[in-house]
Amino acid sequence: MNREDIICSCMDITKGEVEDAINQKKLTSVEQVQDETEAGTVCGACVDDIYQLLEEINGKV
Repeated sequence: MNREDIICSCMDITKGEVEDAINQKKLTSVEQVQDETEAGTVCGACVDDIYQLLEEINGKV
């Protein structure tokens, strides 16, 4: 998945936007990502992808 790929189709949020929020704000939970980006707040289909990004960036959460 590239940074430009949409991770949250409901809110039209890219993987790169989520990665940047995690890195810049030192986010450690799906809920923090949701609060910061609104990704995963509508249908929830991308929550697993968000969790996976958190693990990749922060190590096992």
